[in-house]
Amino acid sequence: MHDAYLQLKLAWELFQTAPGELDDAQLSRVTEVLSRQYGIEQRILESDEAAQVVVPAATVAARLGEIRQRYTDPDAMAQDLARSGLDEAGLEEAVSRDLRIEAVLERIAAAVPDVTAVDAEIFYRMHPEAFDRPETRRLRHILITFDSRKDKADAAARLETLRHTVKDADAFGKVALRHSQCPTAMEGGKLGTVKRGQLFPELEPAAFALETGEISPVLESPIGLHIILCEEILPFGIPPFEEVRDRIIERLGDKRRQTAQRDWIKGLGARR
Repeated sequence: MHDAYLQLKLAWELFQTAPGELDDAQLSRVTEVLSRQYGIEQRILESDEAAQVVVPAATVAARLGEIRQRYTDPDAMAQDLARSGLDEAGLEEAVSRDLRIEAVLERIAAAVPDVTAVDAEIFYRMHPEAFDRPETRRLRHILITFDSRKDKADAAARLETLRHTVKDADAFGKVALRHSQCPTAMEGGKLGTVKRGQLFPELEPAAFALETGEISPVLESPIGLHIILCEEILPFGIPPFEEVRDRIIERLGDKRRQTAQRDWIKGLGARR
């Protein structure tokens, strides 16, 4: 019966759908994971640590409520359970078993020493590349294409006039909507968050030399003439330790707990 519940659980976790909706490849993947996970779960439940765990009825009820919310109505859930060979009682038993396993793993993780600020700073100093943010800007542009020298001269003159008439990002967006011949015109000329290497080489030097709120001179690329507005210069380079300390502590803590759980499970296999 637990195999049926585990299949139901994995189908939702891996593919966000009921087991009966899986295609052959998805079903094969679920079956593969199920086979491996079932053996691990059995070893966990047979451990001394599992004997010390009791799952409150309210916790089981809350998890069952989460499962019910995945379905549009009770009948859809009942049909899905029936297809999996489960009923409400069997589902409750399987959920209780599942929560007991989670509780055991939480006990193992809880025994891991907390990550200190010193631990975090050592990691920060040893792995500066992990925190190095590339130079990034939020840009808008107006593009006008041309087919002849005259078109090019007219486009350049129009863009030169426009760059002197817009005063801020909102005004630039309205002008882009009216004049730009790029699909981004529908979004006020927004190019979004741009890193070095993402623009045409002909545009990048000027774009990354702009100050916030500044508009470039008329620039030419392989697709036409542009003016570019720098809407925002985002922080780049390696941030100070204080800015990332809490994030490092959280991530190192998660990694330590996962490692402790994995090592403990491996140890269960060695005891058999």
